[in-house]
Amino acid sequence: MLRSCELSHQCHSSSDVQHVVQQTHGFPHLSTWEPTVVKTSSLLNTNDDFPRLSPSCLPIPMPCSPSIPPLLPGSFLPSPVFLLPPPPPSLPPTGEVMVLALGRKKQRVLIALSILPNLFLAFLLSSDPLITLSSPHHCHLLGPLPSPEVLNASLPWEKGGRPGESGGLSHCKQYLNGSQSAVVECEAGWDYNVTEGLRNNIVTEWDLVCGQYWLVPVEEVCFILGILTGCLGLGYAADRLGRSKTLLASLTLSVVFGVLVCVAPSPPIFIVMRFCLAAASAGVYLILYITRLELCEPSLRLLVTMLAGLMTVAGELLLLAVALGCQSWRGLLGAGAAPLTLFLTYGIPGVFPDLLAGSFYMSSFTERRNSNRDLRDDESFTELDSEPAPSSRPHLSYPELFHSRNIWKNMCVLGFTSFISHGISHCYSSFRGDVRGTAPSFYWTYLLSVCAGGGAWLLLWATVDRFGRRGILLLAMTMTGLASLILLGLMEYLSETAITVFSVMGLFSSQATASLCILFTAEIMPTVIRGSGVGIVLALGCVGRLSSPLMDLRNHYGYFLHHVVYSSLALLAVLSILLLPESKRKPLPQTLGDGEQYRRPPLGRRRRDNVPLLSTPNPET
Repeated sequence: MLRSCELSHQCHSSSDVQHVVQQTHGFPHLSTWEPTVVKTSSLLNTNDDFPRLSPSCLPIPMPCSPSIPPLLPGSFLPSPVFLLPPPPPSLPPTGEVMVLALGRKKQRVLIALSILPNLFLAFLLSSDPLITLSSPHHCHLLGPLPSPEVLNASLPWEKGGRPGESGGLSHCKQYLNGSQSAVVECEAGWDYNVTEGLRNNIVTEWDLVCGQYWLVPVEEVCFILGILTGCLGLGYAADRLGRSKTLLASLTLSVVFGVLVCVAPSPPIFIVMRFCLAAASAGVYLILYITRLELCEPSLRLLVTMLAGLMTVAGELLLLAVALGCQSWRGLLGAGAAPLTLFLTYGIPGVFPDLLAGSFYMSSFTERRNSNRDLRDDESFTELDSEPAPSSRPHLSYPELFHSRNIWKNMCVLGFTSFISHGISHCYSSFRGDVRGTAPSFYWTYLLSVCAGGGAWLLLWATVDRFGRRGILLLAMTMTGLASLILLGLMEYLSETAITVFSVMGLFSSQATASLCILFTAEIMPTVIRGSGVGIVLALGCVGRLSSPLMDLRNHYGYFLHHVVYSSLALLAVLSILLLPESKRKPLPQTLGDGEQYRRPPLGRRRRDNVPLLSTPNPET
């Protein structure tokens, strides 16, 4: 193991060399050894059978043989030298190691590059309410702009479609030839009284009203299904093919389908292109989300996620401003798709690295190490330098994934919570109109929803790192259920102000729950399935959102039962959240084994500090 020829170049005293030669003479099987398995601290022991070596003798010699010969019968290994199993292949490095490999400045630049696209993704993912907004309309009458007297004489009177509505002039029928003897469908199209939103959207351009109104909920359903498909498919592709390749493909598809949507000549083609655009845009959003978390150390993850959420809120506010300026749905979607072409530069090598290609970080580390030799003595660099280069792709064992019950449990709980929080949000937005029959204006509803989302992110940023993910998620879901129970149980006794206050509280808490669910999932899912795990939770949230267009298709009949079901499920979600672990300030799990260690901390037991040294650490203790 320790040859005298090697020690003669390391020790300053010849007596030390002779003494070591005498000690190693009786162990011929130790003449060759693996240097990476020797603990240098063991050479400084106090065993009387072995000499103490001076610090000048501590540098480890080069290996003389690639393997260790088998031990002879009756031979033994001396106690100061012991062998360790070779370390397993490394997975993508965590945030702390990325800071060492990339540098703090480059890490911040990459995080900023992952946040900026959210400003324009909001144009593509949040524009549906503006594009499908239906304005007041009536049958087109020949001649100049008709006066109210002419309208009363030409259009029949119809009762209100919802309880509490007084009714009004018919939107879809008119009297035949101006006489009130017969009523017919509109013959010359419709006139629209656009007071909110876009002056020209798909409803006004293609007359998607009356008999063609069913195409509007179909478009909304297909759009949500497109997001669901993108989250599932591109999330899985990000795990198998790599973040960078999947991101570049999603950005390219978003630009292509964004252009095709803007030139769609008919509703069927528009719906198909809109489905594809939603899938590609959802893939970009998902990949950037998990990339940001993998770039950050634990103390920075919440702040970066909050900044990305606020960037999305800013994009939604900018979307409304652009809509008021351009007044055309084609220009609105074009304003969102065109800037995405700039982000295609992320595909240039070295601009936006692939987090599943660990060799990039090892090469970056090597460059930084060679450019600054003073950092060689740093303990973190020494540890990273001693690790083998990670494989190009992490290995995923499907049988092991199938038997990872703890991972599936966490995913089911968070997916169920996401389903409830996304689905019940629509109930608060339309509750006043469902109960009182007087729906608020579009601007009020839109701005309230956007501002509630921004306020939810600020609340999460102020509380989640202090009180933990699981506690704040439990509180937000409890507030959501209480707001629903109060509105449903006391709606006959609540004033308009009270209904507004509890609706805002429910909307605020449901959006906070939905946002925290995604962050929670990304933090406890292992790297090898993080894209798929977050995609599944987002997809279940899309399933909950499907209730909104379906209720619009039925003109909100059965809204009370719809809200009661979601409220009951919200209370069930409160109990299931207690089964979740806590991921506050913990490193991201890399393998399925790491993900299995994220278990619920026992209730009523304090953290123990006297953990045995040889025990397997649990992230929850």
